[in-house]
Amino acid sequence: RIKAGSNIDPDMYRCVVLFLIVVAVGTPAVSFWLPGTPMPEAIADLVRKGIDDAPRVERYPAFPSISLCGAWTGMCTASLAAPTGIFFYEAQLRPGSTMTMSFPAEAEPPILPHDLAEKVPFANLSAVLTTFNIPTGSAEASHVAKTLSLCQSLPHAGEVRVCTTSLESTVRSAMNMLIGRSTGGDHGMWTATSVLPAGGGLPRQLYEVQAVTKLHGDYFVGCHKMPFPYRVYQCHMTAGLTDKGYVVSLRGLVGGSPTAKLLAFCHFDTSRWSPAHPSFQVLGTHPGTPVCHFMPYANPVFGIGKKATKP
Repeated sequence: RIKAGSNIDPDMYRCVVLFLIVVAVGTPAVSFWLPGTPMPEAIADLVRKGIDDAPRVERYPAFPSISLCGAWTGMCTASLAAPTGIFFYEAQLRPGSTMTMSFPAEAEPPILPHDLAEKVPFANLSAVLTTFNIPTGSAEASHVAKTLSLCQSLPHAGEVRVCTTSLESTVRSAMNMLIGRSTGGDHGMWTATSVLPAGGGLPRQLYEVQAVTKLHGDYFVGCHKMPFPYRVYQCHMTAGLTDKGYVVSLRGLVGGSPTAKLLAFCHFDTSRWSPAHPSFQVLGTHPGTPVCHFMPYANPVFGIGKKATKP
């Protein structure tokens, strides 16, 4: 079942531009992204891009990217993941360790305003292909079809999952997953993204871990960009307290190389994962062993619990 959007007052979108979203859930209202806690820059950029493009819907390439590798999509392959270094071992999360990484910069579809996202097609494959002039039978059409199939499929055991097509639906979906989950005294919600150089990529080279800081909180919702001609996220959360999140500061070892602060997650209960999951092929491990991965550019994470340490 696709949950792509919700009935939110269109005036709320103007609040997004001011970095303030107030989402009502019964009484009282739950407020987050308040002044003083700004929206992550990568997300704000895509929101502004969506506003600029609002009079029209511009087509963006709908091909798989490494964003898929943090989700249980079946569209991430070992050949796609291995050169990037997106999967790694928990033991590498220590200052001084090194890893070879390569995050390609990509054409990033904007986050559409909610009212526009409600008008353009999503669930109907033929309508999507026609609207965005994607040839039937092409590789791109196949990727769009796989995205729709995933969004209509049931989540895996132990997973809560939804696809979203606007910032409002992404925020509300994450909120619905997280509210009532916290076991700590501070039930505030927060969001963060990886901080990468301009363009959102990392050139292929050796990087050194400078620092590792734990993301405090009880539960996390990770949202991953899906292959689609406009911004669609798959947001998911595991039902158990089996994940840990981190901010990993990296520095390239080639002169003048970029630095980055990447969100990273380690999943400690992989016993129900498919043996064909690309992480096991890349790392040479098997279901039941921990899997760690980075979050690429503009893939937001929402958390609840204690006040978070964020990039």
